[in-house]
Amino acid sequence: MRSLTGLIAALLVLPLLATPLPVLADPYTDTAAIDELFGELRIADSEAEADDISRQIWSYWFAPSVPELATRMSVANNYLAEGNFERSLAELTSVVEDFPDYAEGWNQRATLYYMLGNFEASLADIAMVLAIEPRHYGALSGRVLIYLKQGKHDEALKDMRAALALHPYLSERRLFPELAQDVTRV
Repeated sequence: MRSLTGLIAALLVLPLLATPLPVLADPYTDTAAIDELFGELRIADSEAEADDISRQIWSYWFAPSVPELATRMSVANNYLAEGNFERSLAELTSVVEDFPDYAEGWNQRATLYYMLGNFEASLADIAMVLAIEPRHYGALSGRVLIYLKQGKHDEALKDMRAALALHPYLSERRLFPELAQDVTRV
C-alpha cells in the first residue's frame, strides 16, 4: 500500500504543479476488466448499451478486492442510506486514511461533501479520485456540477468534454446545449 505520508506530500505540492498528479493506480479493483469495459464504452452504439457497460464499471469500482475495505464501504453506504451523514463521513474519512489509493473511497466522500455543500472539500477529493483513476467519469461529472454551481462554465465544459470522451452518453451532457448533438468518441 502506498505511504500515506507520500500521498499527503503529493497533495501539498499539488497547487505548485501545472500538470495533474501522476496516476497512482487503484490496487483494489480488477484493472484488466475495467480497461476492457472502457474500450467497449467508448464505442457503445446506444445509450442503453453504454448504461449497461457503465453499470459493470461501477460494479468493479464498488467491489474492492480486500474484504475489510468492502465491509467498511458497505458500512459507510448504509449510514448514508439511513441519512446519517456524520457517521458516513467519519467512516469514509477512515477509509481514505487507511486505503489512500482506493479511488472509490475518495469518490464516495467527495459525493457526500457535495451533498453537504462543502464544494472545496469535494473538489479536493475529486482531485484524488482522478489521480488514482483518471477515467472516473463519475468524479469528472461531479466536478462539472460543482463548477456550474460556482459559475465556472468554461471549466465545467472542459470537464464535461473529458467525461464524454470516456462515456459518450452521460446524462449531464444535457446541461450543455452546445453538446446536445455531439456524441464524443475517442
